[in-house]
Amino acid sequence: MKKSFSIIEYQEAGQDIKEIYDDTKKTLGIPFVLNWFKCQAGNPALLKGNWIKLKSTLCEGNVPNIIKQLIIYTVSAERQCNYCAEAHKLFADMMGKSLSSDPDFLISENMDSDLVPNSYKVAVRTVANAALSDGHVEEKDFDALMKAGFNEDEIQELFAQADLVNMLNTIANISGIKIDNEIVELSYSL
Repeated sequence: MKKSFSIIEYQEAGQDIKEIYDDTKKTLGIPFVLNWFKCQAGNPALLKGNWIKLKSTLCEGNVPNIIKQLIIYTVSAERQCNYCAEAHKLFADMMGKSLSSDPDFLISENMDSDLVPNSYKVAVRTVANAALSDGHVEEKDFDALMKAGFNEDEIQELFAQADLVNMLNTIANISGIKIDNEIVELSYSL
């Protein structure tokens, strides 16, 4: 099997795809379209459905986005999904700058730091374990999240990240996409 899908650049895309691309850039706050989306643009229905799922699961809700980014980074790194690990590490580290005045602080490398709220640590550990164990959770997992300050709606939102990261990793690995040059350039600014 060929391990790649065609990448459809913005200028080559039809109007329906450009609308989705524009929404991804606006929602994610980045001036470029990620390869993760471009590799799906050959199938507009798939791209649209996956964008709706990613947008509602990752970008909306009450759980801070940094926690979601850290969950996706942690699981992706463990699974060796290089594309997702690199992209979500960068996003998490950019968001993590708000936790420290130290310009060299990277949350992805300092999860044990006292600067990282305990609720972040509990959420990342618990949800990453659920994603890596095919969704196996126990009552103690729910209790740990409740004790860390999350309500039932937020816990549901957190566990949705386990499902999302599975989709993200699968598409990235099957498509054979490489990390975006723009992400590499952004990483140098951290």
